[in-house]
Amino acid sequence: MSQSLDEALTYSRRWMDIIRQPSVTEEEGKQIIEESKRNFAEHFNQGWLDYRKSVTEAGDWAATEWTGEGAIFRDVLGREYIDCLGGYGLLDLGWAHPDVVANVRAQLNRTPMPSQELIDPLRGVLARLMALITPGDIKYSFFCASGTEAVEGAIKLAKMYTRKSGFIVALKAFHGKTMGSLSMMGKADYRQPPGTLYGGPIYHVPFGDADAVERQLDICAKVGIDIAAVLMEPIQGEAGAIVPPDDFWPRLREMTKQYGVLLIADEVQTGMGRTGKLWGVDHWDVQPDILAAAKSLGGGVMPVSAFCSTEEIWQVMMYPNPFIHTTTTGGGALACSAAIAAINVTLREKLWEQAAEKGNYLIPKLKALAARYSQFYDAHYDGDGITGRGLLIGMHFQDPEVGYKVAAGLFKRGVLVAGTLTSAHTIRIEPPLVITYEQIDTVLDHLEDALAAV
Repeated sequence: MSQSLDEALTYSRRWMDIIRQPSVTEEEGKQIIEESKRNFAEHFNQGWLDYRKSVTEAGDWAATEWTGEGAIFRDVLGREYIDCLGGYGLLDLGWAHPDVVANVRAQLNRTPMPSQELIDPLRGVLARLMALITPGDIKYSFFCASGTEAVEGAIKLAKMYTRKSGFIVALKAFHGKTMGSLSMMGKADYRQPPGTLYGGPIYHVPFGDADAVERQLDICAKVGIDIAAVLMEPIQGEAGAIVPPDDFWPRLREMTKQYGVLLIADEVQTGMGRTGKLWGVDHWDVQPDILAAAKSLGGGVMPVSAFCSTEEIWQVMMYPNPFIHTTTTGGGALACSAAIAAINVTLREKLWEQAAEKGNYLIPKLKALAARYSQFYDAHYDGDGITGRGLLIGMHFQDPEVGYKVAAGLFKRGVLVAGTLTSAHTIRIEPPLVITYEQIDTVLDHLEDALAAV
C-alpha cells in the first residue's frame, strides 16, 4: 500500500507540473497521447476508446484535446478542429469563454467552496437570476452539478408536492442515467442492464403525440393511478433533434392543468439559447411548473445545474424541513460564478438570436446536401433526414454504418461531430452558438466531401 501511495504522490506531482506548463513539445504531446490511451484502457473504459473517432480515425497519434477558444479546439499536437459537437450542448459559449474564465478565476482567488453553514452570496445571486430569466412564475431554484441531478430533483419535487408517484414520459427520451432519471429514459439499451429502477408507475408515449398523452392521463384517472407529472424535453436532443408539432406543448399545458398534473420541462440541452429561443418551451409560449437546466448553464467552464419551480410548489422544499434536499458540492461558489457570467454573456450577446439566425442559414444547406445524397438519408425524418431548430440539428441516415462513416470522414477533415445516445443512425450538428459563418461554410464543404467519399 505504501508503495502505491508513493507512486500516486510522484505521479500526481508530475501531472501538476504538466498542467501548469504553458505549452508542451511535440515529443511531450505524443507521450501524453500514449499515456492517456493507456490510462483510459486500464482504468477508465476500453470500450470508450474503441468507439471514439478521435482514437480510431486520428492516425498514429490519437486526438487528445488540449486547448481551444470559440468553436475551435486543438489537440495536444496542435492539430485544429472545428467543434460541431459542443460538448453535447455544454459549450454554447464556446471553449474557455474569457468572461466566464475570468469570473471563475476571480472567485477561485477569493474562496473556491462555501462553508454550507453561512449565507453564500453567489448562490442567492444565481437563484435570483434564474427567477428573472426562466418562463412564467418560476421563482425558486436548487443548484447541483449535472443534468441528471437536476432531473432527479424535479422528479422528487413533483412527488413531494403532488403526493403522487406516477409519471408520463416519451419514447426515445433522454433525461440522465442516475436511477430515477434513468427510469424516465425511453430506450431499453440503458434501462434494462441495471434491472429494477424507480418503483412508481411510468408510462412511455410517442413524443409529439398529444392524443397519446391525453389517452394515458384519462386511463390513469379512470383506473385510479395517480400521476405526479408529465416530463418531456421541449425538443428531443439525444433522439436526434426531434421537434414536436406546434400544438404539442400547448396541449400538454392545457391537459396537465385539466387533470391536476404537473408539467416538467427538461431544458438540460435545449435551455440557454440552443434552439433559437432562450428556453425551448419559449417556442410555444408555454410555462412549465418545474424546469430543469444544466449543460451550458456553467458557460462551458464549470459543472452546474438547477431545478426550478414556482413559489407555491417550492413550499415543500422549505417547510417543515428546509434540509429535505441538500448537496455538499452542488452550487458551490465557483459553479455559481461561472453561471452568473454565462447568463450575462448569453443575454448581452443575445445568443439565442444568433442560434436562430445561424440555424436558419445552416439547416437549408444541410437539407440541400441531403437532397443531393438522398440515398444515404432517412426520409422518414421531415422528408429529407434533417431535423432540428436553431443549432440543435440531427442528420438521420438510413443505417448506423453510414452515420459512422460520415462522422469519421468529418473527423479526418478536422470537424468533430458525434452520434446521439438514443438514435444510433443519427449524427448531431450542435456547435457552439458563437461559431462563425465562415466556420459553418467550412463544415458544409467538409460534409460534402465526406458524403462524396462514402
